[in-house]
Amino acid sequence: MNKGELIDAVADKTGITKKQADAVLTAATEAIVEAVANGDKVTLVGFGTFEPRDRKAREGRNPKTNEKLEIPATRVPGFSAGKNFKELVAAAKD
Repeated sequence: MNKGELIDAVADKTGITKKQADAVLTAATEAIVEAVANGDKVTLVGFGTFEPRDRKAREGRNPKTNEKLEIPATRVPGFSAGKNFKELVAAAKD
């Protein structure tokens, strides 16, 4: 499912227009991104938690030359699925 399909699904479930659904979805994702970028944790009960995670500096290798290189420490976004989300995905049949 891409963003357009998600907007269609939200519009159908809520009875709002696709333009309104797009505005709501865009605002929600922007708010989550801004909060996590500022170091905050965003918890949506039943869905999951978005949070910044720190990665330590580590040693890596260039696979082409096998040369060692230092990968610097960085902060990355992380997501942990909530209990209900995990259970629904585990129960889903292909």
